[in-house]
Amino acid sequence: MAALLLALLVALPLHGAWRVLGRKSPWPPRFLGLVARIVGARARVAGTPLRHDVVFVSNHLSWIDILLLSGATGSAFVAKSELRGVPLVGWLCTLNHTIFVSRADRMAVTAQIAEIRGALAADWPVTLFPEGTTGDGTTLLPFKAALLAALDPPPPGVRIQPVRIDYGAATHELAWVGDEPGQHHAARVLKRRGSFVATLHFAEDFNPADYGDRKAIAAEARRRIEAL
Repeated sequence: MAALLLALLVALPLHGAWRVLGRKSPWPPRFLGLVARIVGARARVAGTPLRHDVVFVSNHLSWIDILLLSGATGSAFVAKSELRGVPLVGWLCTLNHTIFVSRADRMAVTAQIAEIRGALAADWPVTLFPEGTTGDGTTLLPFKAALLAALDPPPPGVRIQPVRIDYGAATHELAWVGDEPGQHHAARVLKRRGSFVATLHFAEDFNPADYGDRKAIAAEARRRIEAL
């Protein structure tokens, strides 16, 4: 906890300085990558992640995925709207350009799609977790094509890059499954001794325009993740 607080106290002023100068700040993703290391994750990247005009489509094991992917790619994320109200965490999410979506408010879907497209237009990579929840790391859940609505039709020049996240031998211990409260899972991760290797497998990217609608895009992304 002391290391997390120290990282925050160092990163926030640096982020503020970059913003005052009107520059794109690299500090939120650097901070998240450091947090991943503090909680024990040792990231290993397989493949080459794209840096621009890309939507990463990934399987989802826990909140550690966000730390790892942001640290490796500088990606922004699409998260459920409830996260915005979590003290400190919600505010920190906004610094990393998180796009909050409400699955219950269908009237807000158009605005949410516009936000995702706006992030891509601003040259922010965006990550989607189309399973819609976290899994056990051994079974890939069905993809919810509705979460890919911003890619139907896809913005010009945007590529899709599927990602498979693997915690290796620590998967069973660290995957966030069932109805376990978030605070309980976070405490369990922080109490865990030692480190673990988390591999980010980046598959070959593809042009979503070649696959028609969002259902076909979701199916192709899932197929490539399964192949990994």
